[in-house]
Amino acid sequence: MGNLINIDNAYKEWISDISLRFKQSQIKASMKVNSEMLRFYWSLGHDMDEKKNIYHWGSNFYEQVGKDLRKELPDVKSFSARNLQNMHQFYRLFPIAKQVVSQFDQDHILLSNTGEFTKQVVSQFTDDEIFLIPWGHIVKIMNKVDGNRDKALFYIHKTLENNWSRAVLMNFLDTDLYERQGKAVSNFDLTLPAPQSDLAQAITRDPYTFDFLTLRESYDEKELKDALMDNITKFLLELGNGFAFVGREYRLEIGNTSNFIDMLFYNIKLHCYVVVEIKVKEFDSGDMGQLGTYMVAVNHQLKGENDGPTLGLLICKSKDNVKARYALEASSQPMGISQYDITTFIPEEFRGSLPTIEEIEAEISSNESSL
Repeated sequence: MGNLINIDNAYKEWISDISLRFKQSQIKASMKVNSEMLRFYWSLGHDMDEKKNIYHWGSNFYEQVGKDLRKELPDVKSFSARNLQNMHQFYRLFPIAKQVVSQFDQDHILLSNTGEFTKQVVSQFTDDEIFLIPWGHIVKIMNKVDGNRDKALFYIHKTLENNWSRAVLMNFLDTDLYERQGKAVSNFDLTLPAPQSDLAQAITRDPYTFDFLTLRESYDEKELKDALMDNITKFLLELGNGFAFVGREYRLEIGNTSNFIDMLFYNIKLHCYVVVEIKVKEFDSGDMGQLGTYMVAVNHQLKGENDGPTLGLLICKSKDNVKARYALEASSQPMGISQYDITTFIPEEFRGSLPTIEEIEAEISSNESSL
């Protein structure tokens, strides 16, 4: 009986292993299909860039090409005039870097204008990232970057790095992440070694955009923090890749007093704690003393042997950049100062009709006691 149990366990592990390998092969096949399709779209965009000047069809060019391709390939839905225009734009945004023959071209022979069969040579980019994300993502990016290749590559890289869905990508396109990334005023270059300081700067943003919050226009500090915590998943997305949430109003015993950090995170890339303090007023250099004290306390009480120095991030309603820079130069702790932007508010006339957190808690307690 014991041998049968061992055989059964080994058999189950084998079946499980087959299942895992099959799923992995499915993912790889899907990625390869997507990559080859994008390479084909790019090569078609390349062809159209040449043919458009030869045939001089003007605005009807894409309609004519699409009509003729659909006659040859009636089951293919990709050849609408709009999608052909997107393919052309894809090529023009990422023109030839160097000429090589891709795997697609090794397997497909195309007919040239002269009637001879020729090998289509397309570009194999040094950075293949442009062929690795879904076509729908590419189209959304192209529609938002206005021909800015560096900006497009930034969003493509971020999509791959963070596995963004199209909805998440659209959120960051709409909130101008490219312009905000790494823009906090900081002293990281003065307080951290070069590789770490560069990465620390890269994880900052200015401003932080909290458009996912619903607040009355004259919100207070507690209301803002409550709203951020109610939307912690979206807040983590706004903070950036690599942040793990440790706690809100995280308690630290400093001397004989209890102190509470607004929000404490751990950054996996930097291997360090990140203390975040939110202020619903203009930056004041006095706020840095509180932030610095919390950072030193975290270094003493939480920081492990293999952790890097704790970082501090002060997010204010507004700031004077010159004043912020002067204040940072006076600090020996690695800190950044950003401001936040909120554009969604509950109209004041409706605010009074909404229950407070205390009222909701009282109602819940009342219901529980009546059960």
